[in-house]
Amino acid sequence: MKPIAFTKVDLPYGWLGNMSPHPVKYDDKWWKTTEALFQALRFEDQGIREAIRAAQSPMTAKMISKARKNRHLRLVEPESPADLDNMRMVLRLKLQFHPKLKAELLATGEAVIIEDCSARKPSGWGCQRIVGEWEGENLLGKLWMELRGELQRE
Repeated sequence: MKPIAFTKVDLPYGWLGNMSPHPVKYDDKWWKTTEALFQALRFEDQGIREAIRAAQSPMTAKMISKARKNRHLRLVEPESPADLDNMRMVLRLKLQFHPKLKAELLATGEAVIIEDCSARKPSGWGCQRIVGEWEGENLLGKLWMELRGELQRE
């Protein structure tokens, strides 16, 4: 089965990315995107969290976080177990507040889901296509497949 690779929001399967315009509610506050919430969860400082929440775009939210990375919670360093738990939670919220996405996720069947990072600096969240092969940790894709498995078992 051909893998499902997603990149930009406006391309097929773009909703799998955290930049997609799917607001979620967390701690009695609405967040414009899962990216904004995910980035904010790396901080204890409520001022930084609010600045991220108020950002007009998910990329701005990410840049606010990157500019303050020296203030990340020690346990929530990028790609740490706590960071993965936060990502898992924001993806669950995305599915909770946008039930149509549950059906779309289930419709992917057993396909491997990959965040395609080929056009940007690689990270553990996705993969790069190198000489026809996908290389990388693909943490985001693995989390989506984990959640899909949970839905399939329900």
